Amino acid sequence: MPKLSGPIDDLLVVETPERVELHFPLASLGNRFLACAIDHTIQLIALLLLLLIGDYFDQRLDQQLGRGGFDLLASLATVSLWVKAVGILLVFIIFFGYFIIFETLWNGQTPGKRWMRLRVIQQDGRPVTFFAIMLRNIIRLADMVVPPFYSVGLIAIFATRHSKRLGDFAANTVVIKEWTGHGLSFGEIFDRPVEAGREGGAPTRVEFEGPLEAITPAEVLVVEICLRRCQQLPPAPREWLAWRVATPLLEKVRPAFDPDCFTYEGFLRELLEKMRRQEAGKAPGRPTRRREA
Repeated sequence: MPKLSGPIDDLLVVETPERVELHFPLASLGNRFLACAIDHTIQLIALLLLLLIGDYFDQRLDQQLGRGGFDLLASLATVSLWVKAVGILLVFIIFFGYFIIFETLWNGQTPGKRWMRLRVIQQDGRPVTFFAIMLRNIIRLADMVVPPFYSVGLIAIFATRHSKRLGDFAANTVVIKEWTGHGLSFGEIFDRPVEAGREGGAPTRVEFEGPLEAITPAEVLVVEICLRRCQQLPPAPREWLAWRVATPLLEKVRPAFDPDCFTYEGFLRELLEKMRRQEAGKAPGRPTRRREA
């Protein structure tokens, strides 16, 4: 299979059971830093709002304490401890739960990663699991604690082949950059109604124009196997499998198509049909026997 342009260290190469390599571009250090900065900015805004709300209730308590007697003072002091406990819990949720909640609900993305078109996946190309998300984000603290901020994580990302921080090593995950300019993102496709544009349970083929010379017979075989497996999968794994197989092919073909009608599985069906027609056109005609005199 021809290699994509760029150094191999910038790509995650996943080999399918059919021994065909699929390529995923790894997120760069700069992209991950910007995504993380966006996420932490959102966290700081949430913490600031929490502090403002806490200050408001603290002022209300002070006003009530000024009017009340000794019993009221003891009662409110007890309530204040509960308020502090809830506040600490909310701070923990904002700091740690933010990444876990968003990456679970958005299939490996946070607002920062979505903005930068990054996604967390398993190193074997499968979608990230909840336990992997939880593990990689619990260990986030180890990437952050040594000053300056995130120094351990930055060194790990810079020094390792697949740009992993400590949490990625523990959870066996990587952060990839979704292809841009060729097809919609997985999130944009997955957010559509499942049955949109489908005939008989399968999406209609996506008509496109683009060169097919770079597509190899091994890749055609992977497309065929993918489409057969898609018939047996529920919607979410089905969309993910089609996305996983189609994205490297989109980068090679760079097709022109109507984005409003695009689905990854529909693109694969049209690609397979085009390759079959192309092979049929190249096939030599059946030789005719010369009749003996």
